[in-house]
Amino acid sequence: MKFQAQLDRRGFLGTAAAVAVGGSLSSGLTRLKAAPAGTVGETDQFWYRLAPEGPYIDSQRGDRAFGFGGGKIFLSKDAGRTWALEAAFPEAEDITFSCFLKNGNILFATREKLFLSTDELATHRQVVVKDRQGRDYLPHTPKDPDQPGWYFHPLDGVHTWDVDGSEMLVWGNYCNVLGGPVPVNIFYSTDGGETVKIAYSFGRNPAFQEPGAAPESFLGDPDNPVVCRHVHGVTYHPAERAFYACTGDIDRGHGHECHWLRGVYDAKADAWDWKILVSVNSNSRYKSGGINFVDGQLYWAADANGPKPADEKHDRGIFRCAPADLADPSKHTRLFDAEFEMANMIIEDGVMVAGHCAPASTLATGLAYSADLGKTWKEYDLAEFGPRSPLRFQRKNSEGWFRMDLRKGWIERGEVLFIKPKP
Repeated sequence: MKFQAQLDRRGFLGTAAAVAVGGSLSSGLTRLKAAPAGTVGETDQFWYRLAPEGPYIDSQRGDRAFGFGGGKIFLSKDAGRTWALEAAFPEAEDITFSCFLKNGNILFATREKLFLSTDELATHRQVVVKDRQGRDYLPHTPKDPDQPGWYFHPLDGVHTWDVDGSEMLVWGNYCNVLGGPVPVNIFYSTDGGETVKIAYSFGRNPAFQEPGAAPESFLGDPDNPVVCRHVHGVTYHPAERAFYACTGDIDRGHGHECHWLRGVYDAKADAWDWKILVSVNSNSRYKSGGINFVDGQLYWAADANGPKPADEKHDRGIFRCAPADLADPSKHTRLFDAEFEMANMIIEDGVMVAGHCAPASTLATGLAYSADLGKTWKEYDLAEFGPRSPLRFQRKNSEGWFRMDLRKGWIERGEVLFIKPKP
């Protein structure tokens, strides 16, 4: 594996190099040959680079990228090489979510507010979420104003799909880790982000509430007994016209928090029908994320952890099955027997990339990679970046680069990494 001598804008690299687990390091730091412009490192299967100096690149689609920093929001039309458009946004550093819609709209969120731009950032307006009864769904007033919670922050990175000829935006909030307690929801939009509604609300989990709050004022749906800590991912399966979602984390005495749900949307009625498929504790392959569908098959990555007998392994790995067989482990195929927790994965054009949870891994920045839809695997440690967890994997841009967050430890924002598969 080879590297340029100058590797990234934050000076992570002195003499470090990427390691293919079970392989060896190349000698010295050698300038890359025949690599894409801006590349800083390569393995035998992909090139990789950190985002260039400038805005934090939060999302991408085609040749467009959305970034923020320094009290501004930015729009690039050349895959983040330059930033032709910008606008003042004082809460820029609080942005936790952004998404490009097919019609060109950009939906983005701070910790507790949603915003929409329909004119390439010339203007933007707040979008107030509607609950399932059509009422305004407003964030709660936190006891600590600096801890409003993460109402809209996702763990996964793909949120839009074509459903019966129209685009739908669907995502759930990964929350209750940093930033304060919030209710857990799955959100959706069918009109390019002009309106955003709640598709599903989880119940009131006593473990994640404002300090000293009375039960009658708990956050969450008082009529739903299904509780969780947060949503790990939501994905659409076109063959079934159904959305699948999974949640975490562990039974804290108030019921299981790890669930798989299946939801079907009725566009004419603007209504959802959700069913719980599986509910388990944390040492299970169903404590997971990275849900993908390819050729009618369901793929996911498991980050099982928690209590287990001393003579048992955690039920981890990357799995595949027919969607109808999800609840029957005997019908699952374990494509990769992972030693460490992984809850983020993307599949595109036969390439599978999954990220290690850094605090649980012996690798610093660990990636599991398959170029043949799971037939063969390699693990890589991009150790020069330090202990980082790759998450929020996004589809390749117009230049063929996957985008992902590198989070410090597990969830604190760090850097942005791009990976480009080799031909």
